[in-house]
Amino acid sequence: MILDRIQKENDIKLLPEEDIEPLKEEIRGFLIENIAKTGGHLASNLGVVELTMALHLTFTLPQDKIIWDVGHQSYTHKILTGRKDGFQTLRQFGGMSGFPKAQESPADSFDTGHSSTSISAGLGLAKAREITGENYAVVSVIGDGALTGGLAFEALNNASSMKTNFIIVLNDNHMSISENVGGLNRYLSNFRTADAYMDLKDGIVQSLSRIPVYGERMVKQIRNAKSGIKQLLVPGMYFEQMGILYLGPVDGGNIRMMRRVFAEARRVRGPVLVHVITKKGSGYLPAERHPARFHGTDAFDVATGQPLKKKTKPGYTDVFASAIHRLGAKMPHLVAITAAMSDGTGLARFQKDYPERFFDVGIAEGHAVTFAAGLAKAGLFPVVAVYSSFLQRAYDELLHDVCLQKLPVVFAVDRAGLVGSDGATHQGVFDLSFLSSIPNMTVMAPKNKWELSRMLAFALSLSAPVAIRYPRGEAYQGLKEFGAPLERGRSEMLYEESDIALFAIGSMVETAEQVRFKLKEQGYSVTLVNARFASPVDEAAICRLSDKHALLVTMEENVARGGMGERVSAVIVRERLPIAFLGVSVGDVFVEHGSVGRLRRELGIDAVSVAARVKEVYDAL
Repeated sequence: MILDRIQKENDIKLLPEEDIEPLKEEIRGFLIENIAKTGGHLASNLGVVELTMALHLTFTLPQDKIIWDVGHQSYTHKILTGRKDGFQTLRQFGGMSGFPKAQESPADSFDTGHSSTSISAGLGLAKAREITGENYAVVSVIGDGALTGGLAFEALNNASSMKTNFIIVLNDNHMSISENVGGLNRYLSNFRTADAYMDLKDGIVQSLSRIPVYGERMVKQIRNAKSGIKQLLVPGMYFEQMGILYLGPVDGGNIRMMRRVFAEARRVRGPVLVHVITKKGSGYLPAERHPARFHGTDAFDVATGQPLKKKTKPGYTDVFASAIHRLGAKMPHLVAITAAMSDGTGLARFQKDYPERFFDVGIAEGHAVTFAAGLAKAGLFPVVAVYSSFLQRAYDELLHDVCLQKLPVVFAVDRAGLVGSDGATHQGVFDLSFLSSIPNMTVMAPKNKWELSRMLAFALSLSAPVAIRYPRGEAYQGLKEFGAPLERGRSEMLYEESDIALFAIGSMVETAEQVRFKLKEQGYSVTLVNARFASPVDEAAICRLSDKHALLVTMEENVARGGMGERVSAVIVRERLPIAFLGVSVGDVFVEHGSVGRLRRELGIDAVSVAARVKEVYDAL
């Protein structure tokens, strides 16, 4: 195989020209075969095979810097930098990350995981190059979906003042995760369909080039004229009006053409944007037909594209999807908002049946929150469905635009807690901390699928800012017999005994139930409380528990700092309660990739580990 000759970065440059085209097919076959076993991001990676090869053939790594926006499309880059064998452990604990990681290879010039960051990071590297006097190229690769993020526009505005070379590659596949929306998408569509312009430009250049002596000079003058043919024939010329030279559009399947354009881009003094048209899922028909489903996929059958593991029980996202759809029928002023994640957050059915009350704002979480605040101010009831790790990007808007005004916006915070294989940039282990730190914000977490449905209806009845956080994966169906009425800031007593009190929230209630069972087998008396609310925490319940218990154990799938445990501990100290305290949490760490079960064991928050810790602390009292 040609692939076997790629052992390190720049080995692709040693291949004869006739091996380049076969190599791209080998890479595609390798990606499909391996991701079918391990799961991972398939569609986005298949779409950039040729683009990545062209970049590696043009630039020299790790001297030159390539920054991949989001980074989930860096698999071919990893193959071409000698990490092919790492795909056996892709996104597994202790194995290769599904995102760029500088600790894996110096060819990964910047760790990425969230969208819209690559231009800012690349601009920083390019400016540092000017100050240090070094000589290397900086290439920021960004998707058309990520270009809707506000951070990308801030960086473009700043990049326009660059006097030295800085290359931005716009990977235009008409997709983010869901299909792109908005004015920028329509603007780029004009480029995609501007065949008449491209044909005319090429024809004029070819004709002028034939004129002896003066032809080449005229071509050069036209290329240097910012208000020339391109300005007249392509609507807007947004990038060039900002002072960023535009090259393209370029066929993202044509390696030779991209190499030629990248070489030209490298000679530009200042910022230059190369517009590359790619196709998500290219080369694998199931991924081409269903790019959203193959954005991030579990193991699947290559022949059919169907997942190997059949889903048998509804996930929390499914429960939320049914609940908001049901409430949408009853509440004509209920509206739903997503940031390019209608499928992932469970809003697809709501979108289909209530399109006039559904809003996809693109990859723009900050805008989504303030947009929701405006809707709420005008008398509507907005629900913002967002992943926990993406909501971090909108902290200022949460604080100033929603909570300061006490506006009735409900946040359905999906993928809260450990999410597993996507690693540190996607673990939702900070939301209890940053949400609970904001005045006027009510923060809840359900113990099972029924409580999630009830919490959504309850949140909408409060007419105040509310966040409901729930985990990825199957919804817990235990503890159905417990369903005390919801009251703001009040916990739910599940099993009342003495000695040890487990005070758990959200996904950790299921774990606490297992811990209780293990401790009771050893003769301990154990109370189990479903905390329900991280903010406000149930101070009255904490005080009551101190009467009959020697040890209070909080359990949360969140970092320790700023979490529920800290708030409970503060109550114990402030009220001088006669009870010992043990906080069980993720700790204060960035959690790398691995299965959720493995990560829980490593972090010591699985049932076996917690039961052992509780027993040790209680016995030492």
